Amino acid sequence: MTKTTKKVLIGGVPVGGGESVKIQSMCTTKTSDIPATVAQIKNLENAGCEIIRVSVLDKDDAAAIKLIKTQIKIPLVADIHFSAELACLAVENGADKIRINPGNIGGESNIKRVADCLKSNKIPVRVGANTGSIEKEFLLKYGKTPRALVESALAGASVLEKYGVNDIVISVKASDAKLTVDAYRLLSKSTAYPLHIGVTEAGTEKMAVIKSSAALGALLLDGIGDTMRVSVTDDPVKEIDAAKSLLRAVGLDKNFVNVIACPTCGRCRWNSMELANAVTEYTKNVKKQLKIAVMGCVVNGPGEAKDCDLGIAGAEDYCVIFRGGEIIKRIPSAAAQSEFFKEIDKLIDD
Repeated sequence: MTKTTKKVLIGGVPVGGGESVKIQSMCTTKTSDIPATVAQIKNLENAGCEIIRVSVLDKDDAAAIKLIKTQIKIPLVADIHFSAELACLAVENGADKIRINPGNIGGESNIKRVADCLKSNKIPVRVGANTGSIEKEFLLKYGKTPRALVESALAGASVLEKYGVNDIVISVKASDAKLTVDAYRLLSKSTAYPLHIGVTEAGTEKMAVIKSSAALGALLLDGIGDTMRVSVTDDPVKEIDAAKSLLRAVGLDKNFVNVIACPTCGRCRWNSMELANAVTEYTKNVKKQLKIAVMGCVVNGPGEAKDCDLGIAGAEDYCVIFRGGEIIKRIPSAAAQSEFFKEIDKLIDD
């Protein structure tokens, strides 16, 4: 069962409180390179990114936020380390949220400075702990464990709470999938704040997607996670594609065409794999809850895909198209794609 967390607004986009899981990514550009940063954000918007984060390394980066915000549609989060001044400058220039680790901002007086800025501008904050930034006292006490991650993150949040900040999102990331899952499960039991989930330093595309799917899939199926990032060492658009697919796989996004296809076996005497790929590509941008099957053989295909809105199965010389397991058309295998696409179009237009 999904845990209902506190709702936090990020530039008008709700996170937590039973809202849909929001997809995030992070720019790889230098933030002060405004044209490059805006171009990358627009690509991410088009891909389905709902919240974008940028690095703030200096005053030029902080100042750039004001102009970037005029050219994008989604909320912008400023990622800051080691500088209360830059955190405040980012907020003053229009950041919709900041991400900090209170332990490296420079002492309690600087945390208070940031807290006062957040409150006066009514901006939320993400408190993040990962295996490389666990507070020393918790690292010494618990080692590199879920408990250390959670205690470190909650300690950071508590200092902000002390100075009146309550619009907080928390994250506890590790590069290890099991450690990530264990830490978030513990954190979920320990706080009502919304959780940003992710595997940090997940790696290049193939392993990053697999590792993130294992960890984030487990959490999402547990009802844990209010916003997420699938970290990939590649074009960040790939993060969005992976996150959307993951949300669909765990049933949190149903407004799409779910193409199922059997892996084939020796009974398959036609090129069902080619058609399965073609159908997936043909329907990838359709925003409608449909289930379409491409099955390898007529022996099992119609029965195994009886719950589908539409399906096709084949023999060597012919294919059958069916709805609800009932055959509606028999066609030559050579005409499979053109005839099946006609039926898909009818389904989409219904």
